[in-house]
Amino acid sequence: MTTLAKYLFGVVAALVLLALYHIDPALAQEAAEGIEEAAAEASPLNSGDTAWMMTSTAIVLMMTIPGLALFYGGMVRKKNVLSVVMQAFAITCLITIVWLVAGYSIAFGDGGSLNAYFGGLGKAFLSGVDLTAASGTIPESVFVTFQLTFAIITPVLIIGAFVDRMKFSAVVIFMILWSLIVYAPITHWVWASGGYLFDAGVLDFAGGTVVHINAGIAGLVCALFLGKRTGYGTENMAPHNLVYSVIGASLLWVGWFGFNAGSALAAGDRAGMAMLVTQIATAAAALAWMFVEWLVHKKPSVLGIISGAVAGLVAITPASGFVGPMGALWIGIAAGIICFFMSTTVKKALGYDDSLDVFGIHAVGGIVGALLTGVFAVEAIGGTGGLLEGNPGQVITQLYGIIATIVWCAVASFVILIITNILVGVRVSQAVEVEGLDINLHGEVVQ
Repeated sequence: MTTLAKYLFGVVAALVLLALYHIDPALAQEAAEGIEEAAAEASPLNSGDTAWMMTSTAIVLMMTIPGLALFYGGMVRKKNVLSVVMQAFAITCLITIVWLVAGYSIAFGDGGSLNAYFGGLGKAFLSGVDLTAASGTIPESVFVTFQLTFAIITPVLIIGAFVDRMKFSAVVIFMILWSLIVYAPITHWVWASGGYLFDAGVLDFAGGTVVHINAGIAGLVCALFLGKRTGYGTENMAPHNLVYSVIGASLLWVGWFGFNAGSALAAGDRAGMAMLVTQIATAAAALAWMFVEWLVHKKPSVLGIISGAVAGLVAITPASGFVGPMGALWIGIAAGIICFFMSTTVKKALGYDDSLDVFGIHAVGGIVGALLTGVFAVEAIGGTGGLLEGNPGQVITQLYGIIATIVWCAVASFVILIITNILVGVRVSQAVEVEGLDINLHGEVVQ
């Protein structure tokens, strides 16, 4: 219905109701209800769903800036804090434009004969996204922006693996290429109708594979490619301000309700359950990490409890639209314990320098959550039952999705790093690294 037609319809309806009111008020009320129902049927949009998705979009963006920027910024040494928050802010801006140009089209477009793997360029520069375009019960413009916030936070997660040692120019080039070559295609595989992992039945409600395994594997590849920080293992590299990190983790926790409950794409019962299980799993994981650390290292640390909370948030992400409260409890406990040992004992044993445990928390937490989704999925909640409801094959399907994500992300990330290294070099000089990235790359310092 055109704007003019809607206007004329409204004028005629008002005149009819006014006439009926003078004849019979009850008849006028009945006619008004009929007109309201007809108008609702004419438009697929739902104002409640739209309002919820706009709110979710805003708080997911809050997860990155300021949330993740503060979380990571507090965990690095003082001489590099500005470089970290600069990377987070710049990536937010860069990926917004990349999403406009081609990212959204590759992720959610129709790729024709290649649609199982690639969304095509039919929606490049957001072609067709106008006032009349809808995505389910919300405007497509809102869906585009909501998904953009996921496309933003995923590459920002990666920077935690290579803080203190990567050139800013290399970060810019790597993230642009990675977003188009790794993130957008995997998003299409998992979330777009016709994507091959979507059609295979892989369950990922809010980004266990798309966001967290993806970012964690890319982070590990970056850490290995760049090598260890100068002084790693011999110098004190403790966080310079854990208060910043607590504030950042708290913003992440709040924003994650938009991340998970918002992925229902509607303000309904499934969104409500996603919100509940997110809270339960996060609390369980934080406590599990805290108590295990208390047992092993004799002291429960602030860094430990916030790391555990993030591990729980990560693990419940793929499961949040498929599991109930008890499933969330067990997923949180498993994530807290497993991610603790991966980020401490296993990392130390293997000797890799994943600076802020992107692999140990996001990749491993995402894998734990994705696998346990196949165990605890409840058919009455998400339409698919898991192992505990007599469907053991779902665990295999989940494993298939995990392996596909790891293989493509690892290989493509490595190739992109090689290209970036050829173009600008990826690592700063030892002198720059020792003095600090803030003053050398950005000409600023925190006093």
